[in-house]
Amino acid sequence: MKSLRTPDAQFENLYQYDFLPNYLTVSGADGTPLRMHYLDEGPRDGEPVLCLHGQPSWSYLYRKMIPLLTAAGYRVLAPDLIGFGKSDKPTEMDDYSYSGHVAWLNDWLTKMDLTGLTLVCQDWGGLIGLRVATDQIDRFKRIVVGNTGLPGTAMLTDEMSAFMEQMYASVPMPNTDMVREAFQSGGPGAFLYWVKYASESPDFSVRDVFKLLSGIQDDRILDGYVAPFPDDRYIAGARKFPALVPLLPKHKDERLANDRAWAVLEAFKGRTLIAFSDGDPVTKGGDAIFKARIPGAESVMIKDAGHFLQEDAPEAFSNAIIDFMKKD
Repeated sequence: MKSLRTPDAQFENLYQYDFLPNYLTVSGADGTPLRMHYLDEGPRDGEPVLCLHGQPSWSYLYRKMIPLLTAAGYRVLAPDLIGFGKSDKPTEMDDYSYSGHVAWLNDWLTKMDLTGLTLVCQDWGGLIGLRVATDQIDRFKRIVVGNTGLPGTAMLTDEMSAFMEQMYASVPMPNTDMVREAFQSGGPGAFLYWVKYASESPDFSVRDVFKLLSGIQDDRILDGYVAPFPDDRYIAGARKFPALVPLLPKHKDERLANDRAWAVLEAFKGRTLIAFSDGDPVTKGGDAIFKARIPGAESVMIKDAGHFLQEDAPEAFSNAIIDFMKKD
């Protein structure tokens, strides 16, 4: 497996991102050592909060929330998933798999040997983080899910999966406008436009993804999000993520693995908070699945926020987490 490491110069003087880097080596299924970057802020004796990002963001996503959480006395850890941020980036899309991401993060967590954790996860941070949490559930005290999902066989039967595969074949090569229109329509095949755009479009752009899924207008912030990707050699992981959502028949093993994770979540003795935003076109309605399957969970709706609720409503999301943690 070949990988690239984004030059440090790319991260100099980033807007609102003044954190010290930390690194740990993890190994993939083939044993390839890869350097994973993570932030570790706040008092070392504070309760640890593990914040996981999704696609195509990195720990920069939590830059506004970290000072709020550390000021409340918590230790905040925010790793960059392999392929993102300051972490190493395998160069081929085939280097990335759902279970591979789970293995990398499991290795990081085992080596960090953290306990008493509160997981905060969004987007792919949830799909991966919830699998890792249920693999090592004794390390976790609380779980906060926001704008994410965990597709299993109850949500996607074999028949539905086969239908999705047929639909995907009929999706034209989309641009960002077509993806936006598909999400706005709310149709059952909307996400397939996103998958095809990310994995197949020659015009895929990380900057355009943030323009599509957020209201960010400040070029300084957009520059921060695209800093890890100086050119297209670095974006294989970002391109592959949507295609790894286990929708199609070839993903059956991952849906079964998610079923096993759901069983652990449903039996979790700790506390769970469901904190979705009110303006996310990608995961709209997904909170209902978590509420139905974890009836003892608490819930809050983060107002006036889109897909990246950490960016759009950092104070409201942070305060919801802090209030939730203080109830113990």
